[in-house]
Amino acid sequence: MKQHDLVIYLFTQLENLKIPHDLYSFSILIDCLCRCSKLSVALSFLGKMMKLGYSPSVVTLGSLVNGFCQVNRIHDAVSLIDQMVECDYEPNAVIYNTIIASLCENRCLSAAIYYFHHMENVGVRPDVVSYNSLITGLFSAGVWGLSARLLSDMMKKGIKPDVITFSAVIDAFVKEGRILEAKEVYKEMIRRRGCSPNLVTYNTLINGFCKSMRVDDGMRIFFMMVRDGLVGDTFTYNTLFQGYCQVGRFNAADEILCRMVSCGVRPDIFTYNILLDCLCVERALVLLEDMEKSEMVIGIITYNIIIKGMCKAGMVEDAWCLFCTLGLKGVRPDVVTYMTMIVGFFRKGMRREANGLYIRMIMDGFIMPIEWRYKRGH
Repeated sequence: MKQHDLVIYLFTQLENLKIPHDLYSFSILIDCLCRCSKLSVALSFLGKMMKLGYSPSVVTLGSLVNGFCQVNRIHDAVSLIDQMVECDYEPNAVIYNTIIASLCENRCLSAAIYYFHHMENVGVRPDVVSYNSLITGLFSAGVWGLSARLLSDMMKKGIKPDVITFSAVIDAFVKEGRILEAKEVYKEMIRRRGCSPNLVTYNTLINGFCKSMRVDDGMRIFFMMVRDGLVGDTFTYNTLFQGYCQVGRFNAADEILCRMVSCGVRPDIFTYNILLDCLCVERALVLLEDMEKSEMVIGIITYNIIIKGMCKAGMVEDAWCLFCTLGLKGVRPDVVTYMTMIVGFFRKGMRREANGLYIRMIMDGFIMPIEWRYKRGH
């Protein structure tokens, strides 16, 4: 059990008792402070440690690199690594993996590739973690060629792809709508011993099939997941629930919802939003009232669904009443709310109200989306 705050407290108690610290205890403290995102305190203790004549180890400096990355101070993390190299420190694989992962997460792919090659040039062998960060980042950015080359290079060097590698490739295929290729990668993963799909892998595949309107295939993947001993989460059930709703199979969707509750998976706001989008206006309004009475935090997306449903049902005046009460509910309308209401007014022949609301939308800092302009012939 990681109790970093407790370690920091004990360190303070030792100081109060005038018990001296050594390099090891300082390193532990700095690591805990970095993990708690207390960078300024960690740096002050680094200075104190150096004044006492202790030189920080690579591990201690690695903790600081990780701390900088954790709070998104990537530039400081990169600067620290460069200073380490200048001072003849040799950053280890953990430090390089930390900075490569953070650079990829922040879409700084050129810098990530630079540190990947720099790592190799200074004799630090990239491992599966290094490759996974780059492959995932490059696939996410749509850089397929380099991603594929890295995957090939990784296997040539005898580094076995793990569940993260396979999941990244599957996710890339799914995002491109290449669901059959994604399934082939999944099969290859199954064939390899010691590399079992995890919940992320299954959720990615289920999501891909449902988005392709192949919900029954998604359900088959779900049953394979259950057979492997994995338990679906809210994302799993929401994906299947929405998939069946989108293809108009509401009985199957209801069964998914019942299974979700019986398995102890609590529906979240996204579950309710999917349900609201499927219900008739009268039932949706009853459900909304129940949601408002509960402790659930309801945002603008939920109200947009209700306003859209009311406008479609010709209940424009009621939708307008709901729109006008959003401020009292602590919810600010967004551009979708405005445009849904404006279109509702136009369809009802209420041009003056529509134009007035359009002016209000502009004054609130929103601009009509391009797709709406085309719809209106602008």
